[in-house]
Amino acid sequence: MSGDEYCRRTAITRLSVSPTDESLLRETISEWKEGCQIASDKAWECCHSKSDVQQLAYDDIREQTTLGSQHAILACHQAADNIKSCISCRRDGRKAGKPTYTSPTITYDSRTMTVFPEKEAVSLTTHGNHSRVRADLVLPDDDDGYQHQYVSSEAWESTQSTLHYRNGEWYLHLGFRKHRPHADKTETTENGTVLGVDLGVNEIAVTSTARFFSAGQLNHDRREFKRVRTDLQEHGSRNAHRTLESMRGRETEYVTHVLHAVANGILQEALNYDCDGIVFEELDGIRRRLPNAAWHSKWAFDRLYQYVQYKAESEGLFVDTTSPKNTSKRCAECGFVHGANRPSRDRFDCQNCETRNHADYNAAKNVAEMYLRREQQSSCRRGVSQYALKSGTVSPDQGFTPYPAESTDKPSPQQSQRA
Repeated sequence: MSGDEYCRRTAITRLSVSPTDESLLRETISEWKEGCQIASDKAWECCHSKSDVQQLAYDDIREQTTLGSQHAILACHQAADNIKSCISCRRDGRKAGKPTYTSPTITYDSRTMTVFPEKEAVSLTTHGNHSRVRADLVLPDDDDGYQHQYVSSEAWESTQSTLHYRNGEWYLHLGFRKHRPHADKTETTENGTVLGVDLGVNEIAVTSTARFFSAGQLNHDRREFKRVRTDLQEHGSRNAHRTLESMRGRETEYVTHVLHAVANGILQEALNYDCDGIVFEELDGIRRRLPNAAWHSKWAFDRLYQYVQYKAESEGLFVDTTSPKNTSKRCAECGFVHGANRPSRDRFDCQNCETRNHADYNAAKNVAEMYLRREQQSSCRRGVSQYALKSGTVSPDQGFTPYPAESTDKPSPQQSQRA
């Protein structure tokens, strides 16, 4: 675990900016880039600590740009970070030249930006003597948007953020932080429980507790994006090209939103069943194993895992992986392994005990069990010995144990149906 006492997250959202304010923000970004370049030019091959760069370049930035005092300081810090990164590259034997600033982006902190959660808006400092601009956060309409858990939560405080202009749209990468949980379950767990997760083709994910996250709507929407892109490419006009670039950004934003919603659902399932960890199959080679998973883009599998990982960390849960060997062919009930057990993509029919189930649900249970068997052989154990089902837990040694009849902390049947 990192030595940082905070969990840190970034929530990306579009901003609704008026034409007048857009012009002002673009001017501010131009001044910001100039300020960063001044700091980089003066400090390059000279110093790279934030305090040293600030002492060296602050006055010049204030004299040569119209940036306010706080943004001049932030520009010095930005240059220091970039120079330090260049030094690190050189130490690794890679080429790295003096930083130059061309991207339309600018850094904000608590002194230069104010977030108004109840109004879903922000106030941003601009250059010169201009007043601040106010812009609305374009958040998802439903509460499933991952941004809501940070913007609307008193547990997360806003920190340094960055404003970007790309593909004709304004995006704010809002930084948040909260103190890490004091108790680490991975250090204190005994006879703990894991949640198994299988990634599929028709289902984005299926858990060992029979929670299904369907890929149907995402597949449909991505086909629509593709159809519109094809039409725009055939049109070939300059305006069509601009619209195409904007659409690419919107599609990525949409897929990111869906993956965050799935990650939130997986985490909530683990919390509902009092799990200590979440287990996936190893992601290496997963695109080769699932070539027909239309819901993914090339980064989607890794991104979903990363979202679950950092969300779980903030709740004190661990996330790990295990080998995918035979998880799709092995019967989770009797352990019989055979290719004929899976006659189709979604069906699992055990040729030994005749158990019939959804193939991805069967695989999710196998993922969890394979992890627990590996755990038994590990010299660095996490203290987990069972995995969660909707109706009870399963231990590789002791088998199935139903939840106590009086238990009230498990999800209702409605909560465990397809998402």
